[in-house]
Amino acid sequence: MAGEHSSKLAIYGAIGANVAIAISKFVAAFITGSSAMLSEGIHSLVDSGNGLLILLGVNQSEKPADTRHPFGRSKELYFWSLIVAILVFSVGGGMSFYEGIEHLRHPAPITDPTWNYVVLGLSMVFEGISCFLAFKAFNQDRGDAGFWETLGRSKDPSVFAILMEDLAALLGLVIALAGVFFGHLLNNPYFDGGASICIGVLLVAVAIFLIYKTKALLIGEGVDEETLKALQAIAHAQPAVEQVRPPLTSYLGPKDVVLALDVQFRRNLSAQEVEKAVDDLQDAIRARYPEFKRIFIEAKALSQKERAGATTVG
Repeated sequence: MAGEHSSKLAIYGAIGANVAIAISKFVAAFITGSSAMLSEGIHSLVDSGNGLLILLGVNQSEKPADTRHPFGRSKELYFWSLIVAILVFSVGGGMSFYEGIEHLRHPAPITDPTWNYVVLGLSMVFEGISCFLAFKAFNQDRGDAGFWETLGRSKDPSVFAILMEDLAALLGLVIALAGVFFGHLLNNPYFDGGASICIGVLLVAVAIFLIYKTKALLIGEGVDEETLKALQAIAHAQPAVEQVRPPLTSYLGPKDVVLALDVQFRRNLSAQEVEKAVDDLQDAIRARYPEFKRIFIEAKALSQKERAGATTVG
């Protein structure tokens, strides 16, 4: 529950920061005519909408299972995260790139960059706060793993998508600041347009990463090899188990994984003993991996009298 609260807090923080920053950036872009500042305003506006979509996905994914959705709706979070990635790619990256090209074709010098500096400075403060909240949520289950390793194995878009957007926002602010500064210092408006293009490229790169991550989760990504080996070890450690086939797993949500196990129990076990062995195996798995909400065990009781196997669902 603490992790869920932390991730939602990061989303709320990102939405609030981006709305305020977007308004200030658009005002500064209107006053100064800065292309990079306009691109940054578009970036913040898109990020605000993205935060709302991810929040929608989180709320939808928490709805209980029903007859039409027997496994729940956890994957709604992955769907809305994919929409977010597409918006970052098309609206954020595309419009920033287009605005930069237009500014290079029709350059306009920045007469007074003061407003740009004020807005960029405030934006860095707000984005820094939002990024801190996102990092806090990101570090909940990080342990001793490195940043890139944790980012690669994370299955929660409400955490990694917000974090990547915040990091891209901070880097985009640095690029915009450099474009405004050098453009005014050297009286060269092409720096401003070039900064806008760089921001567009940055957003496209982030979008491609998010699309890659959410696509794998939507089509049914399973747990990592280390967890698969651990599941087999847990099963083999049960006294009643003789053989276990490789487990089949699939993420339905960040903390909702389905597991299917084909288990061959010792011969001459009674039906009651097989039932108890199944319960013990499920308890042992959930004790170590509570994210396995649904465990399906095909229990093969191989006694001569009870050779007909029974499928047990947990």
